[in-house]
Amino acid sequence: MTEIVSEASGHSKTKRRRRKTGGISHIVVFLAPAVLIYSIFSIYPLIESLRLSLFDGQSDGSSVWIGLGNYDRLLFDANWAVRFWNALWNNLILFFIHMIVQNPLGLLLAALLSLAPRFGGTYRTLIFVPTLLSVVIVGFVWELILSPLWGVAEGLMSGVGLGWLYAPWLGLESSALTAVSLISVWQYVGIPMMLIYAALLSVPDELLDAARVDGLSGWAIFWKVKLPLILPTLGIVAILTYIGNFTSAFDLIYSIQGVLGPPDYSTDIMGTLMFRTFFGQQTQIGDIYMGATVASMMFFIILIGVTIYLVGVQRRLTRYEM
Repeated sequence: MTEIVSEASGHSKTKRRRRKTGGISHIVVFLAPAVLIYSIFSIYPLIESLRLSLFDGQSDGSSVWIGLGNYDRLLFDANWAVRFWNALWNNLILFFIHMIVQNPLGLLLAALLSLAPRFGGTYRTLIFVPTLLSVVIVGFVWELILSPLWGVAEGLMSGVGLGWLYAPWLGLESSALTAVSLISVWQYVGIPMMLIYAALLSVPDELLDAARVDGLSGWAIFWKVKLPLILPTLGIVAILTYIGNFTSAFDLIYSIQGVLGPPDYSTDIMGTLMFRTFFGQQTQIGDIYMGATVASMMFFIILIGVTIYLVGVQRRLTRYEM
């Protein structure tokens, strides 16, 4: 009897080990392709950029270790610092415009759609469609619309009595970056709208019923019940906006204004500066080492912003939600 019990126990342990081994192997099989692709196209280029930023090229094609010399040139050398700080400042302006226009507009649209769900599907689709369009198409179309030569913006504004407000916004230093930012808002406002809309739908009905019992209705429920509960989502939208302004903004500016960020570098951002430095442009010779330095600085700036958000903001929002 004892032998039978021990044999059965041994079989059960063997089956558990097989199940455990099989589960681990399944995890490895499913994760391996994604990890491999991510490592090749994201991790390796990042590590290589950080490595190249610590070297400088020689006339014979070799490279020599210079430590933080490239960073010193980028931040303090008269020829490099002006362009770097201008590009960083333009990136921050771009982020500020998206924060005060795109995200509040996405919140407003999500709130309206959640309060009137009857036609919500149609309007969500219409608002989200520009996000799916090619950046090149969006840039080309808006460049045609705003053109002072053949664009329709001046005629449309004159038709409603606002023709005196028209100006060649993309060609003026004072308004080019704002115009490009608003085009970006038009294209990407659907993303924060969908994220916030999903968060609003996840608010428990019990809380809403309790608020109605207490005498709240409509916008009062939104401001006093729903909004505090979706603060973590708003924080995620903010940090995604911050990251996107350093990574995704390059495509739109490149398609509308070009890599030089005209007029007079007023739309030059970190992405266009890195592209111009790495590959060269017109009379500027490409420098892979300084280009890698600019890319590394973008990484550090994004890392600092994300760290501040996670440490200083997300913890407080999580505690508030709990």
